[in-house]
Amino acid sequence: MRAWLPVITLMISVFAFNTSEFLPIGLLSDMARDLSMTEAEAGRVITGYAWIVSLMSLPLMLLVSRVECRRLMLCVVGLFILSNAASSFASGFWSLMAARAGVACAHAVFWSVVTPLAVLAAPARHQRAALSLIVVASSVAMILGLPLGRAMGLWVGWRLTFAAIGAVAAISFVMLIAVFPSIPSRNAVSLKELPSLLARPEIWGLYVITAVTITGHFTAYTFIEPFLAQVAHFSQNSITWILSLFGLVGIAASVLYANFFGKCPKAFIVSALAGTALLPMLLAAASGNAALLTAVCILWGLAIGFFNLVFQASIIRFAPSGTAVVMSIYSGIYNVGIGGGALAGGLVCTHAELSQIGLWGGGIAALSALFGIFWYLREYDRAEKAAAERAAATSEI
Repeated sequence: MRAWLPVITLMISVFAFNTSEFLPIGLLSDMARDLSMTEAEAGRVITGYAWIVSLMSLPLMLLVSRVECRRLMLCVVGLFILSNAASSFASGFWSLMAARAGVACAHAVFWSVVTPLAVLAAPARHQRAALSLIVVASSVAMILGLPLGRAMGLWVGWRLTFAAIGAVAAISFVMLIAVFPSIPSRNAVSLKELPSLLARPEIWGLYVITAVTITGHFTAYTFIEPFLAQVAHFSQNSITWILSLFGLVGIAASVLYANFFGKCPKAFIVSALAGTALLPMLLAAASGNAALLTAVCILWGLAIGFFNLVFQASIIRFAPSGTAVVMSIYSGIYNVGIGGGALAGGLVCTHAELSQIGLWGGGIAALSALFGIFWYLREYDRAEKAAAERAAATSEI
C-alpha cells in the first residue's frame, strides 16, 4: 500500500483541480445571480479560465521543465490553494477572474505533468493502472466533487465552496511533503526541438481532434445545468444526480480501458469520437422523457471518458521524451476547446435557443469524428507500430 501513496497523493490533487475547474458549471446560475450577470456572461469566467490555461501551458512548462518534479508539484499546489482562497473573497467579475487566473496558471502546469508523473511514480508494471487511477480521481470529482460542491454552494454559497476546495488541496500539499519521492525531471525540451516533434502526423492529428471534439463537447456541457432546469424541467436534486451519473460512468470507462483497450483499441477510439458527436445531438429530442435523457447523459459521459483516456495515453506512448511539454500543448489545446465551447454555447443561448446547445455541440464534434475515423486511425496504426518497435529495441538493450 505504501508504494501507492505517491499515486494517491496525485489523485487527491486531481480531485481538487478537476472540481475547481468544473464547479462553475454546476453553480453557473448561482454565480450569475450573486455577481448580477446573465448566465452567458458568467460563462465567460469559464471561457477566460480556459484560455489562460491554453495560452500559458507551453510557456510555463518550458520555463519549469528542468525543475525537480516534487518541488514543482509543491509550488503548483501551493499556488492553487492561495488562488482558490482569493476566489472566495472576489467581489465582482474582474476580481474573480484575477483569482481564477492564478488557478489557471497552476492548472496549466499541473495537467501537463500529472499524468506522466503518475506513470513514473507508480509501482513497477502498474503504469496503466496508475493512468486509470488518475482518470478515476477525475471522475470522482465529477461524481462527488461537482455535485457536492453544487449542493454546498446552494446551501452556503459558492464562495465558501471554493475555499473548501483549497482545503482539500492542502491535504495533498502535506502528502507531497510527507510521502512523495524526489523524481528528476525528464521533460526538458528546447524550442528548437519542438517543430520536428509536432510535425509528426500522430501528434498534430491528435491535437486537431482534441481541439474540435472538446469545443463541441463543451458547447453543450457548459450549459447542461440550465438546459436540464429550463428545457427538461428537472428539479435541482435531479440535476445534481445527473451530474453525478455523468461522472460515475467515467470510473466505468477507466475500468473498461484498463482491461480491454489493449485488445481492441480502435473500438475505444471510434466509440469516443462517435459518442461525443452523436449523443449531444439527442439532448433536445430526449428532453421530454426523463429516463431517456438520463440514458443519453450516461452514454455521453462514457464517451468523453473514453476520449480522455485514449488520447492522453497516446501522448505518453507517442512522445516518450519531452512528454510533459507535449502534454502541455495538449492541455492548452484542450482548454482552447473548453473556452471555445463555453463561448459557442453562450452564443447559442444568446442568439438561438438553449434547447439547441446539443445540436450545435454535436455538430462541431462530428467534424472531428469524421476526421478521426477516416484519416487519423491510419496514422494511429503506423504510430503504434513505431512505438512497439522502440519498446522492443529498449528491452533488447
